[in-house]
Parts: sequence; structure tokens; C-alpha cells
Amino acid sequence: MQKQVKTLGELKKSGWKSRTVKEEIRQNLIDKMKKGEDLFPGIIGYEKTVIPQLQHALLARHDLILLGLRGQAKTRILRMLVQYLDEYIPVIEGSEINDDPLQPVSRYAKDLIEERGDDTPLNWLHRDYRYGEKLATPDTTVADLIGDIDPIKAAAQKLALADENVINYGLVPRTNRGIFVINELPDLQPRIQVALLNIMQERDIQIRGFNIRIPLDLFMAFSANPEDYTNRGNIITPLKDRIDTQIITHYPKDIAAGMAITRQEADFDRNGSMEVKIHPLYREIIEQVAFDARESEYVDQKSGVSTRMTITAMEQVYSAAERRALMNNENLAIIRVSDLFHMVPALTGKMELVYEGEQEGAINVAKHIIGKAVNKVFRRIFPDPQRKKEEENPYFEIINWFKNGNEVILPDTINEDDYRKSLGKISGLSKIVKKHTDTKGEFTYVLMDLVLEALHQNSMLGKEDLDQERSFSDMLGSMLGGMGDFEDDDDDDFDEFRGMN
Repeated sequence: MQKQVKTLGELKKSGWKSRTVKEEIRQNLIDKMKKGEDLFPGIIGYEKTVIPQLQHALLARHDLILLGLRGQAKTRILRMLVQYLDEYIPVIEGSEINDDPLQPVSRYAKDLIEERGDDTPLNWLHRDYRYGEKLATPDTTVADLIGDIDPIKAAAQKLALADENVINYGLVPRTNRGIFVINELPDLQPRIQVALLNIMQERDIQIRGFNIRIPLDLFMAFSANPEDYTNRGNIITPLKDRIDTQIITHYPKDIAAGMAITRQEADFDRNGSMEVKIHPLYREIIEQVAFDARESEYVDQKSGVSTRMTITAMEQVYSAAERRALMNNENLAIIRVSDLFHMVPALTGKMELVYEGEQEGAINVAKHIIGKAVNKVFRRIFPDPQRKKEEENPYFEIINWFKNGNEVILPDTINEDDYRKSLGKISGLSKIVKKHTDTKGEFTYVLMDLVLEALHQNSMLGKEDLDQERSFSDMLGSMLGGMGDFEDDDDDDFDEFRGMN
């Protein structure tokens, strides 16, 4: 219809009827539900929590706020609400606030209809242009959101300042008949939040200097981080009272959901320069890092640990493997344990540490969490290394090989052939991998590498990291060799890995 109807008269004859934004959203949601469509494609882990609550709010025609820590897809969800608007709606041509041709609200639209009647020209507005968004910042003003008098406009058009046509509309009225979102709402100054009260309840705006009220048709949505309430500001009580629905978001509740998010969001496109492969257990370790960080006593849990951390961590790990392959002129890169520790820069910038964590240092905390994740995933597949009797330990052959004075050095950039030879000479290592996994071929060696790292994490092998080189040796010899590093260390919590990782 939008290609044929060009005037108000034609619109009336077509039988088109106005409906509010919230009614549009409600009806389009109902249609999608009846068809069994994916309501929020790409949003993982919210199927039984956030998405049902969103459905309830939209069906009830409620304004809403998503409340949650950083990296919980709040903004993405809000931007996806556009899909529930009609694809096109008619607007008065030239209107700054998307006037409904059948129910105009601006002085411009009313005057134009009075002048031209059924010949009033129309445009058809696509739903992508019916979404407005503002990141709340301390310098945001009422004029930015609502509008103000524009004296330059008045002078240019020779209009009196009392004329409604001198109004310069803000972001909110310019999104009339659409969705308007304010992100990080607590950052908005209280006096600016007050300006939203009329919009939320009476659904109109007031511009200073004018004894008029302009009714708006809007769906209002907000996002906020609960930490903001104490760190930077708060949402004033009258505004909270006017927001119909508050929905709490959360981090993935299980490893599988987290892995699915990371797989979906991480950039794995290496432009065909080479192939990079990763064993599923390594994917699980990367995700386990985030779960352990969210429980770590060294990390500020009120600030949260964003899902962006595992996404960037995965990309860093891929890049570490890619770099090694490029240096060795290899066409295939298989992610190893050494690559996992190259995700440290992705972790240190995304974890807020408490005082104890700051004392230990961000890099040490990151390495500690990676080691803990390695051990957790390892114990899920392999038998517990902590056996009382040495002879009953399934890793006895491996440990005994190191006790006989043997050592393995694995530089981070060691080529694939030398990497396999170094691991292959360790007595009993390949045997334990074959016994407890069905992995064959190229992935066998990265699991052998994983076993070595896990034995170190369980204090059964010594390990030293020097100039991007890992060396494994007998635990006792490693401890005696490194005693000097521990003489001045008063904190026992990190003795197991400081200087070794």
C-alpha cells in the first residue's frame, strides 16, 4: 500500500486505521508467537527467564527497564524490539515528529492539513527509522531529550517566539510513534529524569515558554546496571514508579549456554590464511574461566564479569595459535595450553579486582583463574590425581618419568613436529589420554599437554614459565630450585602458582 497511497485522501479511502505503538508491538508479537517464530534470535540463555518476562511486558503494553550487570545483552535486546513494529507507517510529509495523518499533533501538521485537506502529501516511514536511543551521560540536557525554543529558527523564518513552529524538538518527540530507549539510566541527572515523568504517565511533553502539551505515542524502554545505583547515581523514585516492568538479566547459567554465546559472537574468520582448530575441552576451559572469575574472591562480584570477556579471550587464543603457525610457516594451527595463557590480556581488562586481588596483581589473578578452570575441566574427564597411595595413582608412570630427572621444555612457538616429539617421549602420557578419551590424531597431543598442565595445577609436577617457554619437571626439584622466589612471600594463597605460571 505504501507505494500507491501518496495523499491524506487516498489514505482515508484505503481503509488504513491508526493504532498505537504498543498495540502494534502487541499484535505483531502475537502473530510471531502463533507462527512459532524465534522471538529474539541470537539471544542465548534467556529462554526460560528473561524472554518470557519480555513477552509478558509487551503483551501488557508496558514500558520496561532491563536491569543487569555489564555484558548481559541488554542493549541488543532493546534494539531488537524494532522487529515488532509495522514495517511501514504513513506520516505527514515534512513533519519532524512523525505526525499520524489521521491524528496530527504538531502545529506544522495541523496547519498543513487545514491548508491542503485531502491533498496533504504523505511519506511512508520504515520501522528502522522509528527507533531512538540515547546513552545517558552527565551532560545530557532537557533540550536534548525534550526540546527547546530555537531563536535562530524564529529569526530565519520571521516567526514570533510564541509561535509553536519555533520549537526545536528533542530526541524523544522526534521518535514519536516509535520506540525510545535510554541506556544506563542512573547516569542521567535527577533533574533531567524529572523531565521524563510526564512522558511516562501523561504521555505528553511540555516545552518551556508554551502553554501547550503535545501528546506523544511512544514505547519507552531503559537499561541500567545495579552497580550504578551506588557508584554514579540512581533512578529517582517517581520515575521508577512510572516504569511498568523491571526485568532482571543475568549471565549464562551453564557452561553450554556460555559456549554457545562465545561461538556465536567471537570472530573466527581468519580470511583463509590458515586453519585454526580447537578441541571442545579447550572451548569449555575458556568458558569455565568466566564462571570461576564470577565466583573468585579476588574479583569484585558487584561489577560482574562480562560475557565479552570470553569472546575476546577466545579471539586472543585463536590469534596466539595463528601467530605460532605463521612463525613456523604452517598451514594448520591447533590450540594448545600455552595459547590459553595468552588470553590473560583479555581477562585483566575486564575484571574489577577487590583489595586482595589488587595486592596479588591482575596478571597473577588471571593466571590463577585459568589454572583453576583447566583443573575443573580436566577432573570432569580424567581421574582424580589426588590418590593417597602413589602406586594406585593412574598418573604414576608420568610422575615417575619426571622423578627420574627428565624434563620437558615447550616453547610457546615450538613447531608442531617438535611439539609432538616432546610430548610423545613422556612415558605413560599418551596412554592416559587414550584410556579416558576417544580422541585420535592431531588432538591427542593437545590433550596430553592438558594432562601435564593439570598435574601441575594439582601440585604433582613442577612448572616454570620463562620468556614464553614452559618447562615441566619433578615437583620436588622445582620447589628446591625456586625456594628463593618464595622467601619474601607472605601470602600462601598463591604459592602454588606464583613464579610457575
